[in-house]
Amino acid sequence: MTRYFSLALFIVGVVLGGTLIGTATIPGEWYQSLAKPSFNPPNWIFGPVWTALYILIAIAGWRVWRLNPVGGPVALWFMQLALNFSWSPVFFAAQLPRVALIIIFTLLVVIIGFIASAWREDRTAALLFLPYLAWVAFATVLNGAIVHLN
Repeated sequence: MTRYFSLALFIVGVVLGGTLIGTATIPGEWYQSLAKPSFNPPNWIFGPVWTALYILIAIAGWRVWRLNPVGGPVALWFMQLALNFSWSPVFFAAQLPRVALIIIFTLLVVIIGFIASAWREDRTAALLFLPYLAWVAFATVLNGAIVHLN
């Protein structure tokens, strides 16, 4: 498998997975009825932000996979992706914001673990996760505020 073909597979897989989950769990009436904090961003911002983040996530995953396809950073990368992809169905479809808060907090911890682990093997991959870390930290606070307000 060529280098750029495997990169394309990572990007398409992550972006497509995120898009399918996002499309299947579009916030509906239930979400609209929730009390939200003043810092809740407009709904239109989530699509572009997540698309950009998914591209960065895919590139970081591809980079650590190329170095060691069974190493610690790769395991953490797959773990964060599973947690990431599970949050929307739990929050929006199952309407369980408290459970979603546990998932997103765990995701935050795994992202930090990935950054620390990848830093030793590929600093670029670790740095690619910094915007993701910032967004998920914000989303964790937002999720927590929604739980508190409702």
